[in-house]
Amino acid sequence: MRENKVIYGLIGYGGMGRWHTEILSNVPEIEIGGIYDIKEEKRIEAKEKGFSVYGSEEEMLSDPDIDVVLIATPNDCHKPIAIRAMHAGKNVISEKPVTLSSSDLQEMENVAKETGKFLTVHQNRRWDDDFLIIRKLVEEQKLGHVFRIESRVHGSRGIPGDWRKEKIHGGGMVLDWGVHLLDQILYLYGDRKIETVYASLTHITNQEVDDGFTTILTFEGGTEVLVEVGTNNYISLPRWYVLGEDGTAVIRDWQLNGEIIRKTGITEEKVVPVKTAAGLTKTMAPRREDTIVKEELPHVSGDIADFHRNVAAVIRDGAEPEIKLFQVMRVMKLMEAIFQSAETNQVIDYRQYES
Repeated sequence: MRENKVIYGLIGYGGMGRWHTEILSNVPEIEIGGIYDIKEEKRIEAKEKGFSVYGSEEEMLSDPDIDVVLIATPNDCHKPIAIRAMHAGKNVISEKPVTLSSSDLQEMENVAKETGKFLTVHQNRRWDDDFLIIRKLVEEQKLGHVFRIESRVHGSRGIPGDWRKEKIHGGGMVLDWGVHLLDQILYLYGDRKIETVYASLTHITNQEVDDGFTTILTFEGGTEVLVEVGTNNYISLPRWYVLGEDGTAVIRDWQLNGEIIRKTGITEEKVVPVKTAAGLTKTMAPRREDTIVKEELPHVSGDIADFHRNVAAVIRDGAEPEIKLFQVMRVMKLMEAIFQSAETNQVIDYRQYES
């Protein structure tokens, strides 16, 4: 540390690496000591932005001023770089997914224990405003008992035209976006156990890796959660759709357009059927206006810089990590179960993973 600041060394100056530098500019507890990228043009770009640049990974890892190595490289590189960094005496932040398998993560965790270094993962979507709103609604039971949650991210541009299209680099949407959405759900429900997992993958634009997936998770107590990512969707379904015994909430998009509709407790003694093109239905007739109340979504705001503030507090003061490795391990094992279910077209008894 220098002047009580935690010094970061950043490996990888692509899209996420540049994004990290923008966020860290608002965190006074942290200073970027330098950047390394395997590509010379990226090192030149970082230098032009005013950052110190290392000529090699080894040069960064041998710098005694560096407290934390932040890894923002293709997924398959996370594990070897993290292990080398911890053996060099550095704490480590890995971009998500931390690695490509739970066994790899266990190896990384073993090295962290052996070296006494702090290892964590940048699960930044825990600070998304839309997720924080849903978390508030569920925790405060605004909808009564929640029996189904649907979490979706839809786009129409396929997989980005880089390493994310290649299996060898850990590409595909389960590892790219699934890791975010699954972490949100597991964080939302804490210690609540998953009982079954069923999943299917899509290969609309790419045969090597999945370009989308749908999974259904059944938690103990019967709550069902659908998580879906699509990259060939020209009309997107809502980002969140939450069903409770007393109401429903929807968040339609990143801009937080949505609403809550709850029942008032007033019952209808006589339901007027609604006409459809080919008949009548009472079951699907809309509710009378006085039996429901429409509400705006609550305002909840997250700050992703809090992740880095927490890292600084862990290293300086021994604070509790916000992203814990056992949580990361649960996500890794859940993704493995999703791949297994999709490959076998079977419902996975997930209790074996939760034991």
